[in-house]
Amino acid sequence: MTHSTLSQATFLPAPNQLVSGPTCQFLAQLVGNTPVVWTPDVYRHSERGFWAKLEGHNPGGIKDRVGLHLVRRARERGQLAPGAPIIESTSGTLGLGLALAGVVYGHPVILVTDPGMEPVMRNLLTAYGARVVVVERPHPSGGWQQARRDEVAALAHRHPEAFCPDQYHNPDTVEAYTGLALELAGQLGRVDVLVCSVGTGGHSAGVARGLRQFFPRLRLVGVDTVGSTIFGQPARPRLMRGLGSSIYPRNVDYAAFSEVHWVAAAEAVWVCRQLAAARFITGGWSVGAVALVSSWLARTLPDDSRIVAIFPDGPQRYADTIYSDSYCRRHDLLGRPPAHDPDDLADPTEREVVRWSRCATIVDPTGSSGECS
Repeated sequence: MTHSTLSQATFLPAPNQLVSGPTCQFLAQLVGNTPVVWTPDVYRHSERGFWAKLEGHNPGGIKDRVGLHLVRRARERGQLAPGAPIIESTSGTLGLGLALAGVVYGHPVILVTDPGMEPVMRNLLTAYGARVVVVERPHPSGGWQQARRDEVAALAHRHPEAFCPDQYHNPDTVEAYTGLALELAGQLGRVDVLVCSVGTGGHSAGVARGLRQFFPRLRLVGVDTVGSTIFGQPARPRLMRGLGSSIYPRNVDYAAFSEVHWVAAAEAVWVCRQLAAARFITGGWSVGAVALVSSWLARTLPDDSRIVAIFPDGPQRYADTIYSDSYCRRHDLLGRPPAHDPDDLADPTEREVVRWSRCATIVDPTGSSGECS
């Protein structure tokens, strides 16, 4: 039996192997119900802190939820025939989610990435049965993301039966995070501030939308990277992956945000390493950026504010980047801790940011309403 023909039914245990207790009979049951942990201010200057939702406890990370949901909905609509291929652009985490969905539902998976993907991630995706295609040069204006999307379109032309999820613009991406919102509401009972990294825009829009059913006054704080164009800054080459964009994803719900912060790579590295040394719980670029902003909010908001940060993944794939001294020295990322407070901008187009900065004026650079369609 080939990889592409495996299905959930293949893995049903024999009756004499069934047990009671917290066991999973299906792979998809491993996704969700991730823990929440209290995380003190990363500067250790106060007793305040925030709650971190540890999505790295999913088999591949936060986008396991998305990969399974996108594929399930496509199959329900008849957009994805049994055994047909799935083709998508990824910087890594969604690739893991789609590889998982390919195993669960029996589809071959073709993933388009760029040279910035870590070798360990490429090797892991290949081990999980995905075919990994690496584009050779960035698009002149849309950077690596647009180059990847163009390659997805070319592959789809050669495989007309394929399903291309289009995570950047597919509203199912937002819907995929309803379960995460319900988990948080049940785990914490009250959420005042939600802090999310922003890349495709899916988890910030989906989790905020779900939580506002219970907590209508919820504040959503977005965390972007220096060099990203999502919130009106100019697009520049970026080391940080998993957040930021050089295109405008339609799933970004601009109207939902109270403020946005931009974080530089060296600042995220410092925070990731602080978390690792002090808490043993850390992750990648998004985790460092989100933890920096969440710590600042914990210090500056009223002390009864319940702040929740989404940690999209764990540290494993970053052993050769964030946690590698040689890599960090090569990119001048060591010994550059963030300031105690961010720079303030009155408008996101006021100036180009190069370090941690924030703005309470949210502008949709696409000129649309900012609502997810």
